[in-house]
Amino acid sequence: MFQAARAHLGGAIIRSAGRAQQPREIRTPKSPRSLSLSRAAMASVDAGEGQAAPAPAPRATVSHVIFDMDGLLLDTEGFYTEVQEKILARYGKVFDWSLKAKMMGKKAMESARIFVDECGLAGLLTPEQFLEEREGMLQELFPSCAVLPGVVRLIHHLHANKVPICVATGSHKRHFALKTQNHQELFALMHHVVMGDDPEVKAGKPSPDIFLAAMRRFEGNVEPSNCLVFEDAPSGVGAAKNAGMYAVMVPDPRLDISYHKEADQVLSSLLDFKPTEWGLPPFKE
Repeated sequence: MFQAARAHLGGAIIRSAGRAQQPREIRTPKSPRSLSLSRAAMASVDAGEGQAAPAPAPRATVSHVIFDMDGLLLDTEGFYTEVQEKILARYGKVFDWSLKAKMMGKKAMESARIFVDECGLAGLLTPEQFLEEREGMLQELFPSCAVLPGVVRLIHHLHANKVPICVATGSHKRHFALKTQNHQELFALMHHVVMGDDPEVKAGKPSPDIFLAAMRRFEGNVEPSNCLVFEDAPSGVGAAKNAGMYAVMVPDPRLDISYHKEADQVLSSLLDFKPTEWGLPPFKE
């Protein structure tokens, strides 16, 4: 199903001098003096001989892109919420976003244990029973999932510009097939896909296993600092940072902002992503 794209960037790759874990300049508050100097510099350019202000320097220069899938490329997270709300309602309990944040991005069994423990269902429902009941409900919903805003434009843009791209998803093969069955053309543009039940993925997110496995399957010698990861889940952002990669987070607006702090950049939608901020080819307007 997947076509291995021979994606090589033209020209030399300019690597970031820093590691992904280093604080970004944009997060460093500027003093009033530096702000005034910055404005003075801009005014000087404006007053010059028609010269435009230089483009801002990239946050970092990356060469490879790794995408999470659920809640980032495909609108599937709502299905999990809907099903888990129904299950909890039988016990007179409410499924909230603090619990969802702990479950997102995790392997199925780990997520199920969190669900049972956090909701005080021990003795009433086992993690295995929870997964079995949830599975039947989800299988009916997954094929109807839609692509999220900005996804098609970004993936087609990166592929057309020969930027190597792949998917690293906690979903196992059966769920992946259901979720992507109506989006096969889009996923065929990926160099490869790594799933949660892959033998190389020993531990789920926030372990870096899945992103490091995805990186190793690109052609050539790719370093973690060359990679930009797109994620919606806090555990996924943590996994990217633990792998030594950069992380752009596109969270659900209901997720508490305290979960944003590890990300290098936070966007409300992939429509807001500017490739040049990461040293990638610009969109053609």
